[in-house]
Amino acid sequence: MRIMRYFTGWLILMTLSSTMAWANVKPIKFDPARNRLIAYMLSHQLPAQHFSHIPFDDALSERAFTLYLRQLDPRKRFLLQSDVDELEAFADHIDDELLRGRMVLPDAGMQILNDRIRQVKAMLGPIMDKGFDPERKEYLESDPKKISWTTGKKELADRWRRVLKFQVLDEYLNDLDKEKKKKDISVKKAKKKISIIDSPVWKTALATVRERNLHYFDRLLKETRQEHYNRYFDAVARAFDPHTNYLPPTSKEDFDIHMSGSLEGIGALLREDDGHIKVVRIIPGSAAERQGQLQAEDIILSVAEKGGKPVDINDMRIREAVSYIRGPKGTEVILTVRKPDGVKQVIPIVRDVVKIEETYVKSAVVTGHGGRKVGYIKIPSFYRDFNAPRDAAGSGRNVTDDTRHALVGMKKKGISGLILDLRNDGGGALTDAVDISGLFLPGGPVVQVKNSRGMIRILEDRDPNVVYDGPLVVLVNQFSASASEILAAALQDYGRAIIIGGEHTHGKGTVQALIDLNRNLPLFHLKKYDDLGALKVTIQKFYRITGGSTQYKGVEPDIVAPSMLDYLKTGEKYMDYSLPWDTVQAVAYEPWPGFSFAVDKARNLAERWIAANKKFQEIKELSEKARQRREKTKVADFLAGLEKERAEAKKAREEAKAAGLMGAGLDDDLNGKKEKKSLLEQVKDDPFVGVGLLLMDHASGLRRARDRDE
Repeated sequence: MRIMRYFTGWLILMTLSSTMAWANVKPIKFDPARNRLIAYMLSHQLPAQHFSHIPFDDALSERAFTLYLRQLDPRKRFLLQSDVDELEAFADHIDDELLRGRMVLPDAGMQILNDRIRQVKAMLGPIMDKGFDPERKEYLESDPKKISWTTGKKELADRWRRVLKFQVLDEYLNDLDKEKKKKDISVKKAKKKISIIDSPVWKTALATVRERNLHYFDRLLKETRQEHYNRYFDAVARAFDPHTNYLPPTSKEDFDIHMSGSLEGIGALLREDDGHIKVVRIIPGSAAERQGQLQAEDIILSVAEKGGKPVDINDMRIREAVSYIRGPKGTEVILTVRKPDGVKQVIPIVRDVVKIEETYVKSAVVTGHGGRKVGYIKIPSFYRDFNAPRDAAGSGRNVTDDTRHALVGMKKKGISGLILDLRNDGGGALTDAVDISGLFLPGGPVVQVKNSRGMIRILEDRDPNVVYDGPLVVLVNQFSASASEILAAALQDYGRAIIIGGEHTHGKGTVQALIDLNRNLPLFHLKKYDDLGALKVTIQKFYRITGGSTQYKGVEPDIVAPSMLDYLKTGEKYMDYSLPWDTVQAVAYEPWPGFSFAVDKARNLAERWIAANKKFQEIKELSEKARQRREKTKVADFLAGLEKERAEAKKAREEAKAAGLMGAGLDDDLNGKKEKKSLLEQVKDDPFVGVGLLLMDHASGLRRARDRDE
């Protein structure tokens, strides 16, 4: 087997699996023999190469079927219960289909789905012609998991009536807002002049929704047989774990563009999620990061060019959605997104290339509460130029060297403590997680890596020199993943640092390899087929030196502080079929002999300070309100109710802005303009940094004397 490249970082992983540039991909003509070969290779390569060696049996088939059905009709707006019952006959036979090369499910699913799409398309005209009562009090369930499949055409038509009514109401209010800005009129005045359903704004909304849905149905019906097979293969791969995927053919040019990070666009990593396009991560140094309002877990509802009509991307495949979002540098794209708490927001972003210099390590010296100088280092990702020879003069920049340089500079300024910020760091080069730990530790094991054969390799820091040996605080959150979790875990296990953050980090404790199917053809397949694509397979798992995995659970901070992310259900533990947490044998290591915090005393001090801190109380209150909005999945499907929900959403944004908690913690106005702050200003306003400064100021009272002879 030839493996092209390994992936330990979330950044590269999600770039490959979700945001491939599909515009230059050569269309693959449907070839039954080619698909039989792909099926054969998946059925043999996946169980053999995957870390867990899950058998390709009926149980795995049922997992694959669940994922397949979910992507077929993610919002349950087309299939009837009888259709699902018919397809479920295949649920435990997917393994047999692949092994025999006689695949029936993708064709059956395509035919049934397309028949229902045509039926719904035929319903559109009568429903729209009949119109809607905007005052009729109804609600629409927005969570597909809480919706049952419809039992007949009558129920299906009523579901679509409610969906279309909501779309018209939403479009009407959007257009009315535009009219108000132009003419400075109020909603109440507009109502007095003419009834809503007779108003030009309402009629325009009806026409827009009709046209949009006709385009939507036509787009779904144009999906090819090969595209249905590709998603079927991917569902099979994802049944092993969420980071294992079947990747359809892509051009080498597109692959290189994404690996280099030079793609012109907004700089957001995306994935399909139950019919939606969801933001996985914002790339450091990207246009989206600089704009500040688009965040991980946001769902992109529509995309528009400046001055153009919005394109609804619900139920759109990732490759097509990306083609709308991407664009030339300097052009503006307008995204309508739904925040995780249900609030809708319009976000304008000027497309640009990733500003590489903005992805590098940043540092500042902060004055603590007691007047002490405390260093602050932000590591956005674990970057490294793998094409440059290591230790060679003039080689490309890497995160370890930049961190070392920042530490040396701050030591010269006389810092008495250091805060290392790993929040939103999605990982990257594993070697740098080990090397950076060595800047704070005098050598020793850092992480254990277990492969699919059960062999464990211990990665060690072999440099006995310590660049910084003073008090150390590490900040993490739910989006700290992979290499950043390894670094935080090692510093925590050695007693070298105290960790502050939410309840857990992301929990991405696995490594993937990309397998080119074209280079692994069975000997008896000598015929040259079109590009077969590739498999991205989980092959290794990370474990701490204490034996516990970073997978699933992530790193649990010593001090838990409230954040605006607390209501989010994000991380490995919330992903379908993620690998479980487990343990291996601990390795021998010497605890840090120098200064370390007494964790219990530090926690008690920090918790009292957090409870009395105004900023944290605002965060806690706003996060709780966001949680309540998120759990309220039934949305108003009548004018007064929708107006009320919009007013509440606007108030929520204003409260967050007033508290300085919009975007990434900076002050944004509601038009998307971000107040530019220096790093030092950002750090001073950050309540999590405030906890770190508190601990540094009280370090002498929290000090734990460690007997060097232990």
